[in-house]
Amino acid sequence: MPPRIQHMLPFLRWPRPSAALLRGEAMAGLTVGLMVIPQGVAYAQLAGMPLVTGIYASMLPALVAVLFSASARLSVGPTALTSLLIYASLSPLAAPASPEWVELAVWLALLSGGLQVVLGAARFGWLLNLVNSPVLMAFTQAAAVLIISSQLPALLGFRVGWAEMLSAPSIDALAAAFGLAALALLVLARRWRPTFPTVLVIVVAAAALSWALGHESRGGAVVGPLPGGLPAAYIPGWPGWQMLGQLLLPTLVITLVSFLETAASAKVDSQRKGERWDQDQDLIGQGLAKIASGFSGAFATSSSFSRSALNLYAGAQTGWATVFSVVVVLVALLVFTPVLRHVPQAVLAAIVVAAVVGLLKPREFVRLWHISRVEAVIAAITFGITIVAAPALYWGVLSGVLMALSYFLYQRLHPRIIEVGLHADGSLRDRQLWALPALAPHTYALRMDAGLDFATASQFERNVTEYLTAHPHTRHVCLFAHAINRMDATGAEAFARLVSQLHQRRVTLHLAGMKLPVEKMLQAAGTLVPHPLLHTYRTDAEALAALRAIADEQRAEPADLAALVI
Repeated sequence: MPPRIQHMLPFLRWPRPSAALLRGEAMAGLTVGLMVIPQGVAYAQLAGMPLVTGIYASMLPALVAVLFSASARLSVGPTALTSLLIYASLSPLAAPASPEWVELAVWLALLSGGLQVVLGAARFGWLLNLVNSPVLMAFTQAAAVLIISSQLPALLGFRVGWAEMLSAPSIDALAAAFGLAALALLVLARRWRPTFPTVLVIVVAAAALSWALGHESRGGAVVGPLPGGLPAAYIPGWPGWQMLGQLLLPTLVITLVSFLETAASAKVDSQRKGERWDQDQDLIGQGLAKIASGFSGAFATSSSFSRSALNLYAGAQTGWATVFSVVVVLVALLVFTPVLRHVPQAVLAAIVVAAVVGLLKPREFVRLWHISRVEAVIAAITFGITIVAAPALYWGVLSGVLMALSYFLYQRLHPRIIEVGLHADGSLRDRQLWALPALAPHTYALRMDAGLDFATASQFERNVTEYLTAHPHTRHVCLFAHAINRMDATGAEAFARLVSQLHQRRVTLHLAGMKLPVEKMLQAAGTLVPHPLLHTYRTDAEALAALRAIADEQRAEPADLAALVI
């Protein structure tokens, strides 16, 4: 099979199944499948979708993703963060669970899936690096706070909303008992037996107890009847250009955030396998999964970090584990849906809260403050904007990205340029910071820790010019250029102007350790033509030896003058 075909169809690289392999994959698939069924229903509720669509989103999308993704051991389906983004995006446009809502959610899945496929096919996966770790951390924690706050009324058995609870509180004590007990059991089980299908056991037990106590007949909120059978193909109607325009920003944010969820799991999987992560192929696989989910009448999917970790923990080796997981979900859809009817809504809320409470890590802000205070401030502002702008969550991540890019651009425009001196350990260090002597009399030795391009050229040229103005007796400028790893036309022009200025001042320029791409560009620009005031050195050691010779020569000059006078 040609390598290109195997790259486009990753499932062709799966190992030939053996009885031992299939037994292990079946156990891993059973473990994940039993977890994804109740989670899918709970996340459908979080997304404002009909509950059965959470099961739909756990079948065909998961199968398509595992067939076309490079990371075959990830569990793809409904996730809390993507579900919240869908709910937040559609809240101003339609009523939850209405036909209009479902249609718009399908369009979000199709648009974000199509965008991911295009980005992956064009090998533009690197664009996702625009979201740095602090911004993603802050946005994720803010989203977790919003998810938990949205589930607390159902979890605590509120019969009315937050506003009404302040004036006329009304609580369903039995629902609150269901929710709090389920949450406590889920937290304890995750700590002591992470591979045990606790979620499914709790759902079945809660359904039986709810039926026995007549919770629904007493006015308790339950899942209710779910349609059985396989999902029919869903072809959404045309929403109009104006509505598509309103879906543009949510599509971009869902595309970005959902794939960053995938990246978190895929990087772990690739490291364990000792392979390079193919982000472009995973973009294609995740995009096709979203498209499959849309045409199934469901909503946008993503890779679940918790279920993917469980899949790896359960011993999954290949994509066959996901195939078995899909079979488990399919069987559950055909025979298990009547059981879900009596599950209290409080239990679904407990499942969601238990899944996202681990995302709350306030100590990360403290740790980030010790690493980089500017990025900590950016993260805090991102967190605040995400909370305040709810339900328009995309403003949080967009503002965070803009702030992070602005900080990055500021750093590029203000490169680190230092005057160097020779440290006692033999290294060249910041002369001012370490109080080091000059390398030679009347000599300015500097290093710029950045590329010489349009962003840094002006600062570099200004730095040298200001030094020469402040020190008019300077006779030598030595640039240790090994840190300059790139140069563009603007940088070459600025360097040429600097060389011309030094020649006019009769200042000798010493260049040490130039990288080959930089040297070739300067030669093409005609800047490195032989000249008495231009010296180049292959290594820093050669340049230091030349500067020592200059220093010895200048120290000898007064003695020579004294001999001439005598």
